[in-house]
Amino acid sequence: MGKDRKPSPATAGHLPNPAAIGIEIVVAAPAWRRHVPRAERLARRAALVAAGPAMAATSVMLADDRAVRRLNARHRGRDKPTNVLSFPAARGGDLILALGVVLREARAAGKRPEHHLAHLVVHGVLHLAGHDHHHPGDARRMEMAEARILHRLGVPNPWRQA
Repeated sequence: MGKDRKPSPATAGHLPNPAAIGIEIVVAAPAWRRHVPRAERLARRAALVAAGPAMAATSVMLADDRAVRRLNARHRGRDKPTNVLSFPAARGGDLILALGVVLREARAAGKRPEHHLAHLVVHGVLHLAGHDHHHPGDARRMEMAEARILHRLGVPNPWRQA
């Protein structure tokens, strides 16, 4: 009857080609490689799964606290580093993560740094896609989306108490 169709990447269980949707990973702080095994690969995979086919271009910069502090002060008026900054653009945007903040938060929460990195990349990509958490209902929807995506990545739900 119908023509045989190839399964989509989602139904075939494969990730889309990073070049096809423009995922770029920049390691601005080489210490990421020391503290988070395969940080670039993990960040790319998390961004791909979270972005889906609708997002055209995303860059993820793995930076240090100083760089994130400068950007946070310049763009948000907050003179301190934060875990992840997101800068939306048409169908994508930029994420910048601060190594020191990510490591401190992971340690304080008893989480593996690579799991926390994956969570924050997913969180940032959802912000780029228009999700927010300013209101309780929005926050809950965003947490549920994060948990679903992280499950696909094999990362434990960060919202569940151990």
